[in-house]
Formats: sequence, structure tokens, C-alpha cells
Amino acid sequence: MTRSRAVLLVHGAGGGGWEWNVWRGVWEAAGFRVAAPDLMPARSDVAATRLQDYQAQVRAALAALPRPRVLVGASLGGLLALDAAEGADAVVLVNPLPPVPWHVDMPARDWPDVVPWRRAARLSGTREAMPDADDATTLFAFRHWRDESGAVLREAWRGVATERPACPMLCVVSAHDDDVPPSITRAMAEAWGADVLQTVSGSHVGPLLGREAAGIAAQAVEWLNRVAKAG
Repeated sequence: MTRSRAVLLVHGAGGGGWEWNVWRGVWEAAGFRVAAPDLMPARSDVAATRLQDYQAQVRAALAALPRPRVLVGASLGGLLALDAAEGADAVVLVNPLPPVPWHVDMPARDWPDVVPWRRAARLSGTREAMPDADDATTLFAFRHWRDESGAVLREAWRGVATERPACPMLCVVSAHDDDVPPSITRAMAEAWGADVLQTVSGSHVGPLLGREAAGIAAQAVEWLNRVAKAG
């Protein structure tokens, strides 16, 4: 992976490609061709969207990139990245929703058909969810959250079976995460022999949107360069 490289960045539930703005800048500066698309609801109907709709989009977006190519996913995007990992040359997972069997340790949640993260968004709630972000980033996120398919999240919480990626894998873990307990990601990484980048981020989205995001993105690039050199 020392020649021209491409990377697909897959965002989490209720977000968009904008979540990767900091990472995009770091990876483009490192010479990567970066794609960070928005996951689109099926037939423009959030309630009708299913996990397979997002899986198909990620697979298509990855296939459109030249090799060698890296697949990076955060939260729900991490689970989607695992589903498409056979088409990647390296995988980076940021606080991913866990696949089977680690999904059983996730906190129980009850999702409505449409999760109203846009309609019910409050700046105070966004600030509470992003304690490690600056004011400008918090305001930007508040203005860009979107409603999400409850069916997609229910499928993810019921458990999605995936294979261990055959390519190198890095798990980026927050120090504190109310959505995906760090112990789950570390257990998956240990079982699969993946590398772990333990961060000081204090939230689920901190590695992407917190004050340490640029440094974390740079460390992910450094990891990839080490893997490429070793390989």
C-alpha cells in the first residue's frame, strides 16, 4: 500500500459524510484519495430503510475506488465496514457497533420506526453527547444530525454475523463511550488479533469530532503506513 491509495469513510447512524471532515483533511494531506458519502435512505423513506440498503451502498462505494483501498467505519459505519471488509486492503473501525457474538453485551435499546435525531435535536443535547468537542463543531453537528431508520438499528442490535477481516485491522477506542462500551471493542479486537488504538476521547463521536480528532486520524495513517511497510 505504498503507491497511490484510496479510503472510504463510512459514517454512523444519524450522521453524514460531514462527520469525517477532520479525518478527510488529514488523510488527503497524507496522499489518499478520500470518499465520504452520505448513506441514503431507501426510496427516500427513512422508515422503510433496512440494513441491507446501507450494506449495498457501502459495497458499491468501496468497489468504485481503486486498489489498494482502506475501509474506515465509525459506530454503525463500523459494522457496515465489517460486512464489506473482504473488498478492502485494510480496515479501521472507530467505536464500531459490534457484530455477533459481542452484540449481546450492548446496552439494551428500544428504537422507534424513525429515530428523530434531527426533529428532536437540541443544542444542549448535542453538547452533552460531545463533551470533548469545541463550540463550533458542536453547533455544526447540531445543525446536521438527521433522522435515522429504527429498523436498521434494531437489526444491528439483534446481531449481525460477520467474518473476521482477512486484511489488517485497527480498532480505535474511546476512553469513555456511553453508546458502545470500550470493553466490547477491545474484546473483539483481542479475539480477532486486531491492533488497538486507545484514545483519550471522552465520547462515542470524540475520535471524529472531538479536539483530538486530527491527532487520532494521523495515528491511524501512521498505523497504516507501518502495516504497509511490514507487508
